[in-house]
Amino acid sequence: MSVSPSRKKPLPRAALLLSGLTAAALGLTACGSAPEAKTPGADGADGRSAATAASAKEFGGMDALVAAAKKEGTLNAIALPRDWANYGAVIDGFSKKYGIKVEVENPDGSSQDEINAVTSRKGQDRAPDVLDLGQSFAISAAQQGLLAPYRVEAYDRIPEGQKDTEARWYNDYGGYVSIGCDAKRVKECPKTFKDLLKPVYKGQVSLNGNPTKSGSAFAGVYAAALANGGSFDDIQPGLDFFEELKKNGNYTPVEATPATVEKGETPITIDWDYLNAGYADEFRSKGVDWQVSVPEDGTFSQYYSQAINKDAPHPAAARLWQEYLYSAEGQNLWLKGYARPALLPAMVQDGTADKEAAAKLPKVDGTPSFPTEAQQAEAKKVLAQGWGAAVAG
Repeated sequence: MSVSPSRKKPLPRAALLLSGLTAAALGLTACGSAPEAKTPGADGADGRSAATAASAKEFGGMDALVAAAKKEGTLNAIALPRDWANYGAVIDGFSKKYGIKVEVENPDGSSQDEINAVTSRKGQDRAPDVLDLGQSFAISAAQQGLLAPYRVEAYDRIPEGQKDTEARWYNDYGGYVSIGCDAKRVKECPKTFKDLLKPVYKGQVSLNGNPTKSGSAFAGVYAAALANGGSFDDIQPGLDFFEELKKNGNYTPVEATPATVEKGETPITIDWDYLNAGYADEFRSKGVDWQVSVPEDGTFSQYYSQAINKDAPHPAAARLWQEYLYSAEGQNLWLKGYARPALLPAMVQDGTADKEAAAKLPKVDGTPSFPTEAQQAEAKKVLAQGWGAAVAG
């Protein structure tokens, strides 16, 4: 993602990628009457409905899915900033290829905002068709029965552990928690979580959102936990770390966005490496020397997951969107935004990966590991109970 506002989403979608924005705006959708969603037509082979199709093959093939999606003509999306992991190019590519308009509401929203929109707008034609969620939030949405099972054609190529066994969600793109730093405003940029505690960084360290709502901020706390004796089973040291940052004056509650980075309001940000790498590109011409480091003492990787709203008002377009995202074209667009697509290992093997874009990814040693569903659920519970107190005041 090239650059991103405070979202996840962006859990790393951060997002992945959890901002504190737009709860009030979303709340408005629950008030008053709203138009009923259109009943999905039976446009597949033998009168099959897109709303219940668990694969393109089950619907009658890709040609039938494309035709049905074009007939719907619209895709409702939410919380997809154009400058997040190259989402602008992804949206434009899909629209150009299929002639389907992508309506993006609340682009700076969080993963929780997306879930709220699904639940508050059930039965409405303004409900989101598709979701891009931090993995822990995708798991929660599946547990709540909000997601439609759908196997994209590339499902079997998605690595184990990065997809739901019932195909209700699957990881799409991701990266590593990193530390971004404005080298023209900060004399010596921090490289590790331990460095962030130094008095010289007073009032300069920020997250991309609130970790109880934002996937990217959630990952930042998890990484801090790993850097301070914690584990996937124990995120508490991450809370303790930010409590210490707050007490010594280094932590600022200002949520990092492209605007705050450009203006120098958040000179040190804990965020996904693809976002920080995007800042470096975007603001170089404006005189910002943005340096990016993946902290060795807290190496944490996570992906954002894609999913379909079970009650999507445009079910064919929603399924076609997933197929596009997991095509070589879609996956390479993530690469061009410095994000690591879930299918990268398979694409490297079959020669479809964009080699030039892959070579520009921030360098990280070792093979990433990921917390389980149960570990993430417990971590979210600990954060929900303790984050406010840790950074209060």
